[in-house]
This record gives sequence, structure tokens and C-alpha cells, in this order.
Amino acid sequence: MPYCPIVATLGYVLSPDRQRVLLVHRNARAEDQHLGKYNGLGGKVEADEDVLAGMRREILEEAGIHCEAMQMRGTISWPGFGKNGEDWLGFIFLIETFSGEPFTKNPEGNLEWVALDAVAALPLWEGDRHFLPLVFDADLRPFHGVMPYRDGRMVSWSFSR
Repeated sequence: MPYCPIVATLGYVLSPDRQRVLLVHRNARAEDQHLGKYNGLGGKVEADEDVLAGMRREILEEAGIHCEAMQMRGTISWPGFGKNGEDWLGFIFLIETFSGEPFTKNPEGNLEWVALDAVAALPLWEGDRHFLPLVFDADLRPFHGVMPYRDGRMVSWSFSR
């Protein structure tokens, strides 16, 4: 059976001093699959856009800021991640420079600047703890990972660079 994932972006906006990251605390909708968790910003890529355009649009919609400089840090295949077991393929970005003033909240929850060294202590998706160090490390090579999920839980994690 062919792999036909939902294509999405996931971005991590760095503060100007590169010490903090802008995250959304998903606390606004009771039916949210991500309720209570902290996450980067992003969403589905639309049919008429490339992944860079999709990332820029999602950051503008969710945080009200314009991406000035960003770097694709990697890709992750999430087989079975969706609410109904859908497969997702994510393009992971680090937004290094932006213009504008970020929103303090959006329809998904509160936007919060979090110190990079405090992110691991937050309520995150279990799998985020595996790939987030690769997003913020000094290795400029992109990573490409596979993280299958079953029944809302990560099954395994592997990646290459």
C-alpha cells in the first residue's frame, strides 16, 4: 500500500537572543488531540503551496509574525499519528529571525516564550523529547526520522543525518 501522508510543517521560533523558543500551550479546545501539551507552530501544507510557503503562512496565522530567516532542520514521518490513525509527514523548521510582535494567544491556546533549557520539563508529546534536541543542536545537517505511533503513543524512533 502506498504511503500517502498528510504533509505538514512544524516551526520553532527563536527569540532574538536565541535563548527562548515560542511555543503554543494547547489549552483552548477541549476536543483538541494535543490538549495540555506544548508544541511548536505549524499545520497542514495546502495544495497550492510549497513547504516553505506553508511554514510562513502557518507562523503568520498562528503567531502574527513574518518569518525573515528560517532553516529546515529535518523531516519526520509519523505513521499512525493522526486522531484516526492517519500518517503525517512533517517538515521541521527553526525560525531564526522574524518581524512583528507575536500574539499572546491564538485559537489553539496561549503562546509562551520558553527558555530552551526548560522545554524538556514541559508536558510535550512523548516523541518530541527525541527530536527536539536535533532541532536546536549545532549540527547543520538536516535529520530525517521515522516515529510510528499506535493508539496515541510513540512506538519507536530512528533517524539519520
